[in-house]
Amino acid sequence: MMFQEFALFPWKTVAGNVAWGLEAQGFEKQVIDETVRKYLDIMGLAEFRNHYPAEISGGMKQRAALARVLAFDPKVLLMDEPFGALDAQTRETMQEEVTRIWERTRKTIVFVTHDIEEAVYLGDRVVVLSARPGRIREEVRIDLPRPRTLEIKKSLECHEYRNTIWDLIRSESAQRP
Repeated sequence: MMFQEFALFPWKTVAGNVAWGLEAQGFEKQVIDETVRKYLDIMGLAEFRNHYPAEISGGMKQRAALARVLAFDPKVLLMDEPFGALDAQTRETMQEEVTRIWERTRKTIVFVTHDIEEAVYLGDRVVVLSARPGRIREEVRIDLPRPRTLEIKKSLECHEYRNTIWDLIRSESAQRP
């Protein structure tokens, strides 16, 4: 699971944070070193492996957190508003990174977000929840071509999906007392 907050250990280096779960599971040092190297390379953090969280940017912290999660090799990746605290440019970079990871691994990713455009860009299905109690209001299948680039956000189809989801959310909030 990847949280909205970076949840990195401040006393561990970037490499130490990525290695933490593997160490806790008792993997051999060689396996840990290879796995850490692999995911730091994928995340573009290899040159920051010996830096501490306080020494890197928010986007780098989020990439380190993602590398730590991926090092576990989970079947399902749950991401709870992981980019909510990032600036717009870093957020888009991270969205591209998640798209590349999905294309490379085809892992199931459950991505929780309040950002409709982010949901449409990243998702193949967007589940809109009702107001309290939260229940599934509707599922919208997103039929946009893959691989997705940020250019897709400018497309008419993307805006139509966004408007459909926005209308669902607005109609839900209009029903509240």
